[in-house]
Amino acid sequence: MTGKTEQTTAAAEALGYEQARDELIEVVRRLEAGGTTLEESLALWERGEELAKVCRRWLDGARARLDAALAEEAEAGDSEGTE
Repeated sequence: MTGKTEQTTAAAEALGYEQARDELIEVVRRLEAGGTTLEESLALWERGEELAKVCRRWLDGARARLDAALAEEAEAGDSEGTE
């Protein structure tokens, strides 16, 4: 399936965390404000879902990096104590 949905998803994945977060905030604001057609609301919701996934991936990646750094620090501390 190649089409607009894949292009939109690829574009969303190329966003940095802050860009995705800011756009997600705008999407939520527009949905909460109302005044959009059903079709517009669905498109906004779908975009919001994509952006939320991008943010989640960034946050999961940051968590993994922190966990790895903390584990490395703990290993370094353990090996210093055994020398």
